[in-house]
Amino acid sequence: MANANIDRETLRELADEGNETALDRLADLADAAGEVGELSELLDEGSMRAGFLLTRRAAATGDLRELQRISDAGYDDAGNELNRLLTAPVDEQRD
Repeated sequence: MANANIDRETLRELADEGNETALDRLADLADAAGEVGELSELLDEGSMRAGFLLTRRAAATGDLRELQRISDAGYDDAGNELNRLLTAPVDEQRD
């Protein structure tokens, strides 16, 4: 648990220097705190972890527009999930 005390400022500095692991950690912290806006910003910075977390949230709620936005931002799996939802049989979509 030594990593539990890493502060966001340090993670941000490391991410700004190109450390992808720090960027992923910021995404995990934002997700845990429910900070969807921060996750979106991290996706815009190129965090595929943020894309994954946003896609998971959008798919769970069936938010097709958000899945399209995530896909447009460069996270291809969101497009795959969007297509899955769009092509699902009507009865499957009601569940």
